[in-house]
Amino acid sequence: MHWQNAPKQSTVTASKVRVQVDGGTDFWRVTHYGFIRDNGHFYYQEREGDFVAKVKVVGQYQELYDQAGLMIRLDEKNWIKTGIEYVKGVQNVSAVVTREVSDWSVVPRQDSPKAVWLTLLRKGDYVEIQYSFDNKDFKMLRLAYFPPTPGKKVQIGLMCAAPDGKGFPVEFEEFTISPVPAGTK
Repeated sequence: MHWQNAPKQSTVTASKVRVQVDGGTDFWRVTHYGFIRDNGHFYYQEREGDFVAKVKVVGQYQELYDQAGLMIRLDEKNWIKTGIEYVKGVQNVSAVVTREVSDWSVVPRQDSPKAVWLTLLRKGDYVEIQYSFDNKDFKMLRLAYFPPTPGKKVQIGLMCAAPDGKGFPVEFEEFTISPVPAGTK
């Protein structure tokens, strides 16, 4: 795996990635805010074809827009990030889909779950994002277009950022990438 915008502090083991997220980091393009940021932390590998990525995320979110989760990326103008994003003292299950410009959707949580499990299924021309707080009951968050890339690899991996804050600690556990299950539409 490789870093794009490596954090100042991180520890990588076979089953866990710990990151002290640097402040002033983000992934965003234009919409609403009028700026482009592409300096968030992204620990990724390259994959071709269809796959399912899964990870458990445990973050100590503290300040506005602190975020951590999964990201799939074709280039700086075509990517999707999903995970927890902290807004007004509440954890939100979040997805940002970017094709030239970013859009953002959230599911606010009134509790502060200790962990979230995320799956990102990439097949053909779409990505399906699901989340769970117990690693058993998964709910769909988003089904989004993602450009098909026959014969070309995409980047898939762990994303975290702290756009407005000083940074925070986060752990990613049991990150896996596997084939799409047979029978998946």
